[in-house]
Amino acid sequence: MKRKYIFGFIFAAMFLTSTTAEARQWTLRECIDYALQNNISLQKLQLIRRSAQEDIWQSQSALLPSLSASTGHSVSYQPWPETGRATVQNGYVQQSIDKVFYNGSYGVSSNWTVWDGGRLRGSVRMNELAALQAELDSAVTANSIQEQIAQLYVQILYSAEAVNVSRKSLETSLKNEERGQAFVEVGKMSRADLAQLTSQRAQDEYQIVDAESNLRNYKRQLKQLLQIVDDEEFDIAIPETTTEMALQPIPSLSAVYAAALGQRPEIRHAEVGIKSSEVGIKLAKAQRLPSVGVSGSVVTNSTSMSSNAWGSQLKNNFNVGAGVNVSIPIFDNRASKTAANKAQIQKMNYELDLRDKQTALYSTLENYWLQAVTNQNRFQAAKIATESAQTSYEMLSGKFDEGLINIVELMQGRDALLQAQQNELQSKYLTILNIDMLKFYETGQLGQK
Repeated sequence: MKRKYIFGFIFAAMFLTSTTAEARQWTLRECIDYALQNNISLQKLQLIRRSAQEDIWQSQSALLPSLSASTGHSVSYQPWPETGRATVQNGYVQQSIDKVFYNGSYGVSSNWTVWDGGRLRGSVRMNELAALQAELDSAVTANSIQEQIAQLYVQILYSAEAVNVSRKSLETSLKNEERGQAFVEVGKMSRADLAQLTSQRAQDEYQIVDAESNLRNYKRQLKQLLQIVDDEEFDIAIPETTTEMALQPIPSLSAVYAAALGQRPEIRHAEVGIKSSEVGIKLAKAQRLPSVGVSGSVVTNSTSMSSNAWGSQLKNNFNVGAGVNVSIPIFDNRASKTAANKAQIQKMNYELDLRDKQTALYSTLENYWLQAVTNQNRFQAAKIATESAQTSYEMLSGKFDEGLINIVELMQGRDALLQAQQNELQSKYLTILNIDMLKFYETGQLGQK
């Protein structure tokens, strides 16, 4: 029975090792780059950015003169024309009198707003700021995705190492069970004590299954975040050393906060909102100013009731016109004043939003910094505790072989060692995660060597 368990776990370990060897080893940087290219939420935000760019081009085109061409054609029927007399059609004397006749008109016109108090140029600026806010919205979402990827990536690293710890614990339980069986055979241990060792080995087997299940689940979550839907084996690249990563210097909180204020998209989004509100105030006030526009047109027409040739009619009826339009607002039912007040209120709201985001940013960074410092200290202490627990268990194991201690003391030593190893793992990877988050907020980059 014992050999069956041993061979079963050896086979499972070989299978998992061979599967992992064939799988692509994704680095953190590769995961992030892939997500930024394929995440659906980001792709939707890219469409919003494209729409905002179209608004910019449209408002810029409004600064240019408009030009349009028109032509109209009609057929008329007069059942009782008065013959022998000339008639006037479209302002011209028509000699031919027909019941059915044709009229055609042709024209080109243009309009241009010369000055409107800066409203058109202000609209261009507003659309440019709106496009920048759309870009920053995309950056906020991209940062959120990167943070989620980093958290899952570190969680996978932790889970993978936890699996290895559980396997080593199982190896120890198998050895203890084997020694217990030998002691029973020579009468140095009761079968009740052997049953406890067997139970411990079974619990370790269960822990391995549970730990591997957690590892697969975290990998599934990362695949989902990357929008990967194939059934190929997914695995991540394991760093050569994670201990050095956990013991690296922790960035200064003040330095990280100062850098984050200058480059975090959520902060810049609120700052751009303030600028947009200031432009909105100017646009609202510009509604009270006069506007000046010029227009011009070229028109001509023809009719079948004229005896002149079609080309001659177009030439004779050719007309060029131009004009200047001035609009002076006198009373607009408080529309401009209301618009200016609302723009001012919006500016105040963005200023409050900026202060709120600055406070939230500092709180987030302070939490990352405190967690990094605390867990780094815990990790350093946990390393010593693990070494002591390992030494203690080895001594207990030797005494157990000599029959100097009972099985309860042996299992207590083993439990103390396992707890120390788990504490070391947890503090190590929490330190790595929080240091990575601080560097991300400081530099805007994750997964860089």
